[in-house]
Amino acid sequence: MKIFSPAKINLFLQVTGKRPDGFHELFSLMCCLDLFDIIFLHVGGKKIEIESSNQQIPLDETNIAHKAATLFFKTLKTSDGVNIRIEKSIPVAAGLGGGSSNAASVLIGLNQHYGFPLSLEELMSLGLQLGADVPFFLFQKPAFASGIGEKLEAFQGILPYHVLLVNPGVAVHTGEVYRNLNLRLTKCKKIITKPFLKQSGFDASRHLCNDLETVTISKYPVIESLKKQLLAQGALGALMSGSGPTVFGLFSDPHKAGQARQAMGHDNRLNAYLADIIYKAVYPISDY
Repeated sequence: MKIFSPAKINLFLQVTGKRPDGFHELFSLMCCLDLFDIIFLHVGGKKIEIESSNQQIPLDETNIAHKAATLFFKTLKTSDGVNIRIEKSIPVAAGLGGGSSNAASVLIGLNQHYGFPLSLEELMSLGLQLGADVPFFLFQKPAFASGIGEKLEAFQGILPYHVLLVNPGVAVHTGEVYRNLNLRLTKCKKIITKPFLKQSGFDASRHLCNDLETVTISKYPVIESLKKQLLAQGALGALMSGSGPTVFGLFSDPHKAGQARQAMGHDNRLNAYLADIIYKAVYPISDY
């Protein structure tokens, strides 16, 4: 099986509180992009094996794709195995959800291989055990996310923006960012609410906000610089995605987005990617 595993961005990320179990409650607007990792699944044998084109990701049971396969087989009460090869295009530890997307792709692929024994709701329940973003990648459409990310509501009020992603080449660990977040300094709640967004639609020039930016920017000031550069290149708005460090700019004109990529690509310390927002179910699965 060959599965396309998309990146995501957070157009809005408000942290609303911290639960007794240590997880943070949030309200976010998320969408997938057509920047894909590719997952190859070969079901067989008695072991779960991971291979990858990227040396940064673990190839053992600590890999979230390995955990996804383990959890799926445990749920089916089978001792089957699978070889999982991950061809990475999404930067690692970049705020783009690559690992969570890979885990969701493994769940979707295995569920199809075994004849769809689990419903979407059951898959999303498994996904939540793996990570807060995994249910979104199973949901497969732009959505409001609340709770710790598991409560999802489809949202259609996003214009067809063209996205320029700029990654400064440093790795950010999500858990560390949340641990250093001061909830008293969060600001997104003052900007927008779900009812307002549902009524007015999303506006790139007014509604981009991420409560995690202050934490990550304090360690990596380059993020603020990248936002300013994207705006100077004609982006309607610019924001850090997730816990960072990737910054994205939203453009209405694909030509301007391409020019901005060319301009920022002169800095060999940066990795820049052009992508479009995905508005409906993705995950094309095929034999290989």
